[in-house]
Amino acid sequence: MAMGKGYDYRKALVSVTGLATLFLVLVFVNIIASYATIRWDATEDNAYSLSDGTRQILDTMTEPVTIKFFYSRSNPDIPAEIKVYAKHVEDFLSEYRHVGKGRIKVEGVDPKPDSDEEEWAQKYGVEPMRTPGGKVYCGLVFLSADQEEVIPWLDPAKEQMLEYDLTSIIQGLQTTEKKGAGIISSLPVFGTKGRAMPGQAPGEEWLFVTEMKKIYDVQAISPLVQTIDPSLDLLMVVYPKNISPRLEYAIDQYVLSGGNAIIFVDPLCVSDREQGQQQFMRSSGTSLDRVFKAWGISMDPAKAVADFGQPTRVRTGSNSTEDNPLMISARGDAFNRKDVVTAGLESMLFPVAGAIEKTGDMDHEFEPLVDSSTNAALTDAFNAFLGMEAVKKGFVSAGKSFNLAVRLRGKFKTAFPEGRPESEGPGTESPEAPKGPHLKEAKTVSTLIVVSDADMLADQFYVQRSNFFGLPISEMFNDNLNFFSNAAEILTGSDELIGLRSRGKLERPFTAVLELKREAQERWLSKENELVQQIEETNQKLRQLEQQKDGSQKMIISPEQEAEVARFKEKRQKINRQLKEVRKNLRADIETLGATLKGINIFLMPFLVSIIGIAFAIYKQRKIRRK
Repeated sequence: MAMGKGYDYRKALVSVTGLATLFLVLVFVNIIASYATIRWDATEDNAYSLSDGTRQILDTMTEPVTIKFFYSRSNPDIPAEIKVYAKHVEDFLSEYRHVGKGRIKVEGVDPKPDSDEEEWAQKYGVEPMRTPGGKVYCGLVFLSADQEEVIPWLDPAKEQMLEYDLTSIIQGLQTTEKKGAGIISSLPVFGTKGRAMPGQAPGEEWLFVTEMKKIYDVQAISPLVQTIDPSLDLLMVVYPKNISPRLEYAIDQYVLSGGNAIIFVDPLCVSDREQGQQQFMRSSGTSLDRVFKAWGISMDPAKAVADFGQPTRVRTGSNSTEDNPLMISARGDAFNRKDVVTAGLESMLFPVAGAIEKTGDMDHEFEPLVDSSTNAALTDAFNAFLGMEAVKKGFVSAGKSFNLAVRLRGKFKTAFPEGRPESEGPGTESPEAPKGPHLKEAKTVSTLIVVSDADMLADQFYVQRSNFFGLPISEMFNDNLNFFSNAAEILTGSDELIGLRSRGKLERPFTAVLELKREAQERWLSKENELVQQIEETNQKLRQLEQQKDGSQKMIISPEQEAEVARFKEKRQKINRQLKEVRKNLRADIETLGATLKGINIFLMPFLVSIIGIAFAIYKQRKIRRK
């Protein structure tokens, strides 16, 4: 009995000692882990890791950068969304500090009310969000040598752009010189402040211009110029409406001098409202026919792409919704995944786009970047004003895709072999004398990106603005701005930033559901066209019967007409029943798919855990029995 008690005492002592040792080991491991940077990013897009582009930029840093994170962490009334995002920002900044290897220093600052830290935040331009519990600061200040950059407020809605914003600022602080970009546009992309029409509020500068100014020295180029500075790193031509031959010649010569350019033309620009609604209704498409011909491409400015494979659901004037094939939502296979400009994009919106075609043989590269689906066809651009019925009428799929955006690269020849065009009269050009010799053929390679829609740059087609406790919030809902920024950066030689875009997108469209809807919609559209065709044929037959009646029967329906109307009604009822069956099957397919996905989400993981637990229990029991 005494031996049994001694044995229990030793056993208990060993157990307590073991637990104490385990506790100390865990504490020691936690202390070591708190200083280590061992992380495992299990997200699909590695949303919490720095990309290779950022690492390359940080490796080539020549000037150290100090990042001050102004965050009101002591404020107990911080909204949960801001608190979570601030933690994510802190994690990201720690990655920058680690990868920067001493060239990046991160400082956290808590600007409490009426403190010196708050005064510094205000001096730097960090903007607070006002809540019932007081001010909340959440902004970044970047310092390097005598340069300073500020992100006044970290917008949680722009989380997927966080790495790009941080890295582009750090890269920009490595040099004091910005690259130059010039913009020629018939649209008010620089805003209408001081130039607004009577009775109209001044328009703000378009967001893509604001974003460009963060990286480039942006200048507006007058449509009256005779020469475009060949030292510009990038030329943008946005909706060249009523462009003069001399300006087209200046663009031609800029490209032949080795300049790179992004061209946005449009068969129907819904943003062109400068001259009032009537002019807007008569708005015609734009193209650069002469230089396009020299570059080996063409675009019919009167034709738009109707893409029933990638329509956009829009709200109509009657407050109902419909899928509009002229508003193309490009997704998935529409993008060229081999090109760095479009490789990482997920969705783009093209409101009324044209088709860019390759004309004849060319001795330079032609690379499609964004295409329509194969269930598309060309239609009159003006049908966009006439409604969906005008678009659907007579629609026959071309069975092929159309190019919405392309890239050209090579040594181009001039579109003006005879030299500079003659002047069109006084006031049509700048009095400044043209500069440089006439170039007939390029001596260096140029890269051009041509897009068949200019509206995609307008703010309302890619960004949603709102106000959150007095702070402006901008939320991107597609990749239009990313496409433009990628294109601008690849043409100005900064490849490293390309890989930073379109990471960790919050939107995860149900592509299987969209494909199911698309297939059902094709069947529905076919039936609808059949119904419309029968209505037209029956109306034609009724008109023929009407012409056969004499004058005394004008108000009386003939037996033939009555029989024809009855037959039409019977046909219409039959087709309506078929349409209902198609829609019923569509809903049933979608509901079945949704139920399957919901079941997988709810039961799959518990099922797998249970199976693993049971298997482990059986293994343990068998192991004990063998002993």
